[in-house]
Amino acid sequence: MKKAGVDFYIVPSADFHQSEYAGAYFAARKFMTGFTGSAGTALFTDEEAYLWTDGRYFIQAAQQLQGSTITLMKMGEPGVPTLEKFLEEHVKEGQTIGFDGRVVSKGMGTRYTEIAEKNGASISYREDLIDKIWTDRPALSTNPAFHLDIQYTGETAESKLARIREEMTKEGADLHVLTTLDDICWTFNFRGDDVRYSPLVYSYCLIAMDHVDLYMDAAKADQQMLDDFAKNQVTIHPYNDIYQDIQKLTGGHTLLLDPGRLNYALYNLIPEDVTKVEKRNPEILMKAVKNETEIANIRQAELKDSVAHVRFMKWLKENVGKEKITEISASDKLDEFRAEMGNFLRPSFGPISSYGEHGAIVHYSATPETNVELKPGALYLTDTGAGFYEGSTDVTRTYALGEVPQIMKDHFTLVAISNLSLANVKFKEGACGQNLDYEARRPFWERNLDFNHGTGHGVGYLLNIHEGPAGFNWRIREGAYTPLQEGMVITDEPGIYIEGSHGIRLENEVLVRKGVKNAYGQFMYLETLTLIPFDLDAINPDLMSEREKEWLNAYHRKVYETLCPMLNVEEQEWLKKYTRAI
Repeated sequence: MKKAGVDFYIVPSADFHQSEYAGAYFAARKFMTGFTGSAGTALFTDEEAYLWTDGRYFIQAAQQLQGSTITLMKMGEPGVPTLEKFLEEHVKEGQTIGFDGRVVSKGMGTRYTEIAEKNGASISYREDLIDKIWTDRPALSTNPAFHLDIQYTGETAESKLARIREEMTKEGADLHVLTTLDDICWTFNFRGDDVRYSPLVYSYCLIAMDHVDLYMDAAKADQQMLDDFAKNQVTIHPYNDIYQDIQKLTGGHTLLLDPGRLNYALYNLIPEDVTKVEKRNPEILMKAVKNETEIANIRQAELKDSVAHVRFMKWLKENVGKEKITEISASDKLDEFRAEMGNFLRPSFGPISSYGEHGAIVHYSATPETNVELKPGALYLTDTGAGFYEGSTDVTRTYALGEVPQIMKDHFTLVAISNLSLANVKFKEGACGQNLDYEARRPFWERNLDFNHGTGHGVGYLLNIHEGPAGFNWRIREGAYTPLQEGMVITDEPGIYIEGSHGIRLENEVLVRKGVKNAYGQFMYLETLTLIPFDLDAINPDLMSEREKEWLNAYHRKVYETLCPMLNVEEQEWLKKYTRAI
């Protein structure tokens, strides 16, 4: 920092594409702080260091930062300034704010620039200072990519490009720059292995009206990809060449771009005489609304995952305390059951397998150092997902291992009520996830309780497990006002977390569906896709109203009737017990 003349250096969690999860090459924040969570931004001054992260990671970050001299800044907590506010208050005239402009979005880079100008300071964004000290930095992935067939995508790249170009025409644009990996993979119907759990390929593209320039490692493409590229006039260029090529654009072009998803360095290379249309990428909403083929496949993926979970639940209940089962071995066992279902590619995100007090750490990740044995008398939480060719799943269940304290049963029942309340909501077309979030929060807020994370997020089709723009969250955030549309797949995952004791979360995926249409308008509802029992060993029926009991009984009837034909006789009998009416 001294050599570069930088007084404040910002290290976010992102890669060059504003991805939520990044490949090993981009783990600069983790390298600098030791914090392994997926979200967080570090700031370094000449004498101090700080880490901003959200409520999902407060406990984890506090543990991992212990002894590091890095100050934890709990985002959203009283008295804790945002990173921007901190910079406004501490940057002095003549100082410099530094960051690698490729890992900061255009929007955030502009905000940092505004703060610097307001304080009489300057910005330095052309150097990656971490690269200068990270001597054993992993290389960028060279793993192969693969074409995803029409039987899974339900739409050709040709059709998708035609729809994108229609949106470009509406905006008066003849070019569209796309840098978000899931949008690119969705558009061209390919997947890869550049990020550990997300089947993505590091790439950029420039879409014109009659051709496409795609920037990626050409060696990754299989023959089906190459054939499809040729059919759609797609030319492959070296991955980093976009930084030179975008500077060659001439006046007369109108470029459609998403300022929230384009990095600051690339944005600043666009020639000034190129007209910019700054709008949300049209691909975001297109891929969020699943087509009929995708929905049919997702149903199959959910059935496979549900059967695997039922077998896992049975195995866990029957063997805990009899053989040694740990957090890591339990998670591995669940993936074994998934692999038996066929077309299983990989987990869709890093597993959260947490026993006892570890369950209170929302995004806990077991390591050989923290891996504990599962024993009767406590709760076990598993939040995991599967990437099948038929789609991605994201499921959380909490199981009572043996007899557990009454307070844990009461908390479990509260979470179940919350999940079922949202799952059974009906609403008018035009409502957004923020409207519906109250149905999940109400049981908590009535008891002066809450959970410090969103209630649900969109799910990608063998893409990012967290997919915008829709979700369930009472806070105002990006996508908060996006109307829920038929075909969107969103999670329903309330929870409660008692530090030092236990954590409970119950998560199902739901499909937005159209219901009755009458003189009052189009009514909508949510269809639950995940079919796994809520552990009746942890339910306290005395806390449930008759309506809430019927919700649970109806869900369990559906679980039993749907999964029964896929199970053997012994498994059927076991499932009958755990889906019995209460």
